[in-house]
Amino acid sequence: MINFKSLTILLLFALACKSPGNLTLEGSINNSLEEVSAAETSHRYSDVIWTIEDSGNDNDLIALNKRGKILQYVAIENAKNKDWEDLTSDTEGNIYIGDFGNNGEDREEFKIYKVSHKDLNKKTARAEVITFTLPDEDDSKDFESFFIYNNYFYIISKASKDFIVFKVPNTIGQHKAKIVSQYNFEGKDNKITSADISSDGKTIVFLNHDKLWKVSNFNGEDFFSGTIEKLVFNNNTQKEGICFSNNSSVIITDERNGSEGGNIYSFSWKP
Repeated sequence: MINFKSLTILLLFALACKSPGNLTLEGSINNSLEEVSAAETSHRYSDVIWTIEDSGNDNDLIALNKRGKILQYVAIENAKNKDWEDLTSDTEGNIYIGDFGNNGEDREEFKIYKVSHKDLNKKTARAEVITFTLPDEDDSKDFESFFIYNNYFYIISKASKDFIVFKVPNTIGQHKAKIVSQYNFEGKDNKITSADISSDGKTIVFLNHDKLWKVSNFNGEDFFSGTIEKLVFNNNTQKEGICFSNNSSVIITDERNGSEGGNIYSFSWKP
């Protein structure tokens, strides 16, 4: 005899666990964080997702577990959150905060704050500061994404058509950014909101609200000489953070907007 009560329970459970689109829902970010703007993991704290909030919010580096619960705040004492937009990390486990948001495209100076891995378990920290300006011939630009490759920061302009990749050395002090490349992901609504590179240095991901581009088989810093794949989500929320969890999987976060977003997702391109 069919047990309809059991079938109903199983159906409700399946619906509750259904992932939005082709993303796997891992958790809901604590409601106190409205404008989660980045995601990053550190090999020293592999079970932690580090995040920040963007312009106008506190100068805190925030640790989350994969269910979205806040584990810790690290207040950066010598920094102001002018417009924090993305996070990246190095092989030692240090975390870098990209203070380079520029919606009005009127900033002349941009900052990257380096937070030592030794301070990530503390309530407060003092960051080292990397400052950069753009080449003299370039107009001011808005940035929301960067990653580290061969001890350089690669910083991507947020543009609806052609975007520019600049590089800045990972060295404390003041620098003039250099142009590496200019590219255009064909189509509409392609502004890049976050980026990351895999720990083996072979794959780069560029995030958009409804898709990511996976770039592999590139030659040195000529990133767009490689294989470019567009992987579309069946979910169009304000996704602002991406980081690798392993060489074929990423963690993605989105901002809360009413009843949508405010979540942590995982996404893999291998079965």
